[in-house]
Amino acid sequence: MKCLIPAAGYATRLYPITKDRPKALLEVAGKPMMDWIIDKVDPIREIDHIYVVTNDKFVGHFQAYAKSADYDTPITVISDGTKSEEDRLGAVGDIIFAIDKLKIDDDLLILAGDNLFEFPVSRLMEMFNKRRSHIVGARDLKDRELAKRFGILDVNHEGRVVEFIEKPQEPKSTLAATFTYIFPREKLHMLKKFIAEETGSRDRSGDYLAWLYKRERLDALVFDEPWFDIGSFDQLEEANRFYKDKMSSATPKIITPKHGVI
Repeated sequence: MKCLIPAAGYATRLYPITKDRPKALLEVAGKPMMDWIIDKVDPIREIDHIYVVTNDKFVGHFQAYAKSADYDTPITVISDGTKSEEDRLGAVGDIIFAIDKLKIDDDLLILAGDNLFEFPVSRLMEMFNKRRSHIVGARDLKDRELAKRFGILDVNHEGRVVEFIEKPQEPKSTLAATFTYIFPREKLHMLKKFIAEETGSRDRSGDYLAWLYKRERLDALVFDEPWFDIGSFDQLEEANRFYKDKMSSATPKIITPKHGVI
């Protein structure tokens, strides 16, 4: 299996901090956002290569990152050739570009470079290995008002997606689709079929899911662990607070012996 991390956006909503630095390399609790993602991928032995697709503006930043990164899994960075927000390929466009450019012919784990999550990737893998279907990670928001801001899934008793609506006014569920997917090797061609049928729809990956579930089996792995879609300063700050607390609680406490006895 291969892992693809799309990170080709220009993050204009986070200007000025992303004007000269890619969002996926912003620090969260003292280390690049990309590290938090790859930390979850690197231990999985089924994944033999990590690919990062970015743009011409930031390709040098990611190449420097990959060169200095201390992971067992090889990391390769490619540029989609775009130079600005106006000519970007969009999320689906970048996934297709990477598959074609890298000649990927393998099962594909896709994790957005600006989504941080706490559930183990191994759970996605387990569902995929059992079902050999398209898999999407779905965070249970447990809040119908909040659900109006996301792409919302409805699933049956098997976990199969039976409906997907982008930012519904009356959400049927509180399951938000996250940018965490596994696509089977034999179904990668569906991405191009989507583009052919939905001309010009290359931006939001949720549009692909909304089209896909009507034609192929799409299963949702529902999780309750924290998830951060870093699209605003508020979300970035919230992620910083969470991961600082996490690192602090994971730091062993130094106990001072009393009277020479521990």
